[in-house]
Amino acid sequence: MQVFHHVASLREALAEARRDGKTIGFVPTMGNLHDAHIELVNLARKQCDVVVVSIFVNRLQFGLNEDWDTYPRTMQADMAKLRAANCDYLFHPDEAEIYPNGMDEQTKVICPAMTDVLCGASRPGHFEGVTTVVAKLFNIVQPNKAVFGIKDFQQLAVIRRMVEDLCMPVEIVAAPVHREDDGLAMSSRNGYLSEEERPRVAILNRSLNWVSDEIKSGRKDFVALEDEARAKIEQAGFKVDYFSICNSKDLQPAAHDDSEITILGAMYTSGARLIDNVSLSV
Repeated sequence: MQVFHHVASLREALAEARRDGKTIGFVPTMGNLHDAHIELVNLARKQCDVVVVSIFVNRLQFGLNEDWDTYPRTMQADMAKLRAANCDYLFHPDEAEIYPNGMDEQTKVICPAMTDVLCGASRPGHFEGVTTVVAKLFNIVQPNKAVFGIKDFQQLAVIRRMVEDLCMPVEIVAAPVHREDDGLAMSSRNGYLSEEERPRVAILNRSLNWVSDEIKSGRKDFVALEDEARAKIEQAGFKVDYFSICNSKDLQPAAHDDSEITILGAMYTSGARLIDNVSLSV
């Protein structure tokens, strides 16, 4: 695995791969890699000749009082995992490389659709930071395909919209949610869970699946289902950020005649904010 800190040298290496007719797969990350990240790398490996992974903890997508300063940086362990997964190129820039003119003067990419609801409502400016850095990384790497996890369903939807709106020649590949044995979606923030909380946090996934089963059985009272699911999570001792039944494409509240539905939930533990989702066709 070759490691690059600078845009110019990475571009030079990738230009050579393109001249050889190789396809390029890209997995953008913020590091602190776990098995779910490696599944993204494995999927990129299956579909492309060359795999590029980026590790950059993007301050622009963290809001006030969020955990940018304390976000785990585990570079040596991350590199070992990427080597084991046969990653070809690791791009690990510093902030000055990504934002050479400073973040205050950085040109921003703004997606007006789907960014002020769900996670966007509780994390103002978050998706502006995501779309800006992902657009920059796409311009740097110029991949044929980029792999994102379905766990961050809203992020996936926003990035797909950005790519469509800006005519970016990148195919967005969605990777299934990678879960623990009890159903908890793997996340870098799972490390913030206390021993006392850990056995109870699967309530989020169980509530999502319960609502999915209720809809499949014919229930269409979506607002009541959302309220009942919130109550289940609160009874388990957690604060609900949101629990919403949405149209899968535009993330608007689901209508009774929608055929593709995604149920999204977010809750707070004492030290983490966990998200998850379940999609279904009806």
